[in-house]
Amino acid sequence: MGGVATGASETGPGTSAAGPAEQREFAAGLRALLEWLQAPVGGTRNEVVALVQDTLGPAGLERSVVARQLPLFEQVNLQAALDAWTRADGRGVEVRGVVLPPHFGGLDLQQLVTGEALPPVRLSAPSVVDLPDGPGSTRACLKLALLVVTDATGRYVLLVQGPNEHEPRLTVEVAGLPVAQAQAVLAELDRLRRELNVYRGRLVEVTPTPMGGVELTFLEPPGTVREDVVLPEPVLDRIERHALGVAEHRDALAAAGQHLKRGLLLYGPPGTGKTHTVRYLLGRMSGYTRLLLTGRSLGAVGSMAELARDLQPAVVVLEDVDLVAADRSFGPGGSPVLFDLLDAMDGAAPDADLLFVLTTNRADLLEPALAARPGRVDVAVEVDLPDAAARRRLLDLYGSGVPLRVTEADLTAAVERSDGVTASFLRELLRRAVLEALQEQGRLTAVTGRHLARALDDLLDSTQQVTRTLLGVGVDPATLPAGVPEPVPGVAWTSVRRFRGGYRP
Repeated sequence: MGGVATGASETGPGTSAAGPAEQREFAAGLRALLEWLQAPVGGTRNEVVALVQDTLGPAGLERSVVARQLPLFEQVNLQAALDAWTRADGRGVEVRGVVLPPHFGGLDLQQLVTGEALPPVRLSAPSVVDLPDGPGSTRACLKLALLVVTDATGRYVLLVQGPNEHEPRLTVEVAGLPVAQAQAVLAELDRLRRELNVYRGRLVEVTPTPMGGVELTFLEPPGTVREDVVLPEPVLDRIERHALGVAEHRDALAAAGQHLKRGLLLYGPPGTGKTHTVRYLLGRMSGYTRLLLTGRSLGAVGSMAELARDLQPAVVVLEDVDLVAADRSFGPGGSPVLFDLLDAMDGAAPDADLLFVLTTNRADLLEPALAARPGRVDVAVEVDLPDAAARRRLLDLYGSGVPLRVTEADLTAAVERSDGVTASFLRELLRRAVLEALQEQGRLTAVTGRHLARALDDLLDSTQQVTRTLLGVGVDPATLPAGVPEPVPGVAWTSVRRFRGGYRP
């Protein structure tokens, strides 16, 4: 019967006691290890602790450490603030890097002040990470550094710590000042962060990060012009009036006591041009900070709405809200994203120049929540399937860069045969017509009515049902389960009857 042996001797068969030379070697290795681990050996202090304690002096060591934690996407803005703050007249700043061995976690300034519970740290040249601060430009941002400061308030230190593999956080800590003065330092850095914010007036895409935060990526403004937006003129006028009109007349509206915060909902079947219309608006609103959220990044709507309020005038675009509207796993605290969105829209002051643009294929999912909390969305616009005139305009638009050699009869036939299709379908139709011409000619000389007709035959073939569904043709959004991306492969409707406010199979 097995058990745990007790009372075993320290040396067993095959082992022998270490000799004097081995003992000395072991002791030297242990001493080196203890020194690396910052254990006091022979009364010496760790060099980082010595720098902090000597800078603060006895009075400074008795004062509280004041810390501020920031969102990770603020790292580049914090660096911009620090760069400006350190250049202020009458302020001297020495920047010293702090290094930890690989795979060690974070550090806090209290450990450096007391010298207790200290991980293995060394002074070094400042380590930086190059982060984008605009389209095509970057800024070197401190990863882990001590700033030794001398100014009118005295001598004190800041510890700046960016995210690492173990600690997904961005912190600034101040030691050596009375609490009120330390708070004033952090408040001044906050003011500079807002004033010098690199995202102001830019178009940025919000994407989730593996560490649970979000990343902001600069995008080049889209070149979509009004002529590229094929919508009925009254529909496009309504969208422009609500989005661009308020922006154009915001001073007069504010003087008249009218609110500037507004919500615009674009709804309709997939593939009809909602995203294309949004791109047009984003290109026109060049003086606005524009934040684009889609997919899992919609869960960050609360923090992005707060950022938009700081950087107003601003536009917050939330695409395909229906996909996560009822999903509790995306929102903080287990609340559905739609509730977080409505709370964020409600949290802004009426005079805040903010535009929230929502797109959805499932207006029926959003309508009850929006109706229960009126005032969040002021205008809902249906982006419908293109009629015959719109289909003709779309063919002209997508064929503008193609050597088309088609007759009026060819175009009329294509328009008639494509009744009920989406803009995405027509774009694919022109691409396939080009492929037909290339296969026949070897090189592209002309796309004729024959090539257009063959491409349309292929797309309308009964074997291409799934392809048509993927292009948004025949998909009824109201029949699809909540939270399922649209269009859904393998789901197609043989007919679609239009009615006011939506679609039915």
